[in-house]
Amino acid sequence: MKKNKIFIACDSTNILKIKTIIRKTQNSKIKFGYKFGLEFLNSKYGRSFISKQKKKIIFADLKLHDIPNTCASTIKAISDLKIDYLTIHISAGYQALKASKRVSKKIKLTGVSILTSLNNKSLREIGYNKDLKKIVMDQAKIAKRAKLDAMVCSAQEVPIVKKIFKKEIITPGIRFNSKFNDQKRVLTPNQAYRNGSDWLVIGRPLTKGNIEKNIQLLIDHLK
Repeated sequence: MKKNKIFIACDSTNILKIKTIIRKTQNSKIKFGYKFGLEFLNSKYGRSFISKQKKKIIFADLKLHDIPNTCASTIKAISDLKIDYLTIHISAGYQALKASKRVSKKIKLTGVSILTSLNNKSLREIGYNKDLKKIVMDQAKIAKRAKLDAMVCSAQEVPIVKKIFKKEIITPGIRFNSKFNDQKRVLTPNQAYRNGSDWLVIGRPLTKGNIEKNIQLLIDHLK
């Protein structure tokens, strides 16, 4: 039976807390990976901790967004960490994506579309005049052209992305209930998988409180 795949968002700089999250998410019914963002990767012990992880699926959510040379140089600088997935904003442009893909080697270069914390109103405020879904569709075309290995998008946009981009799709903004926190475009785990998500990114709904109990709630939800 195919396992559901979840990236746990390890949003903390507390090494003991991260170790606890990893220890308590060893579950035979779900395939877990671990997502580390700028907060952890820029912390005092973050880089060292990740370099020591063995037989774990590591997702470095750096969201690179710079000129082509800087993006490519950054990937070279972290190549010793043996990470599995690395994010780059598709809005960095085709040349930056192409330069990054050229040096990414075994790292699955993952293009980030429109953040799940934004909606059409937010986009208008920063100067975008296209509809959000049209932008995501255009970004999927660029990701395909640049031969990226995966894409990050809201689970709501997965059906339109899959028409264009045929590789792995990772979806944040997953909630079990109506508590959206700082997210705007959200779906439940079941809805996301039905839409075609390959990986879900889940943080607080699993890591806040009793982790084992939260995982069991997720397993029950997915039945």
